[in-house]
Amino acid sequence: MSFAQSDLSAMFLTVKLASTVTIILLIIGTPIAWWLSKTNSIFKGFINSLIALPLVLPPTVLGFYCLILMSPKGLIGQITNYIGLGSLTFTFWGLVVASVFYSLPFVVQPIQNSFETIGTRPLEIAATAGSSPLDTFMTVVLPLAKPGFLTAAILGFVHTVGEFGVVLMIGGNIPGETQVVSVQIYEHVEALDYSTAHSLSMVMVLFSFTVLLVLNYLQRSNKTTLF
Repeated sequence: MSFAQSDLSAMFLTVKLASTVTIILLIIGTPIAWWLSKTNSIFKGFINSLIALPLVLPPTVLGFYCLILMSPKGLIGQITNYIGLGSLTFTFWGLVVASVFYSLPFVVQPIQNSFETIGTRPLEIAATAGSSPLDTFMTVVLPLAKPGFLTAAILGFVHTVGEFGVVLMIGGNIPGETQVVSVQIYEHVEALDYSTAHSLSMVMVLFSFTVLLVLNYLQRSNKTTLF
């Protein structure tokens, strides 16, 4: 099985996008998940529903509104232009922003579930021992929530790898800049090059299955389950 340079470039870009998005999601998703797991605010249901929206929205709908927001006259577009970053549409970082919205529930929800499973007892014991809230979070909460973070990282990465509608709406199909594997497969099908499309698709199938297999094995060893 051999691939053209454009196919290899699309694979590299896909891994780069998924890795960048996963890191960003873990950073911003952790405080969101912590707040959701502890708050009794009347806004909790609204925030939970907003985060879960990409689970039920067609990707093209989400991609369309991201495109509007990132356009020169959109809210995000005006901000990025004001600070000198220019328009994010049809750029790698535009894909990153859109993918963060698209994969957010796949990272926040597993972490939130892990936080809720911990309960209040370990936190009370740490507080009694004189531990500060930050120290308690770093030395007690994070280790206990490790399975949730593992699940979140893998699901966020895999979900970003497999996206199509959002990246096509925001990034188009620019080789080396926004042409990820899912778009490259679509291009091969459009060109009736089914052999190359099949090869790339099989790589995606094997990759996704391997990741899920590893995830289930790790979760079994931690006495948790994804499905």
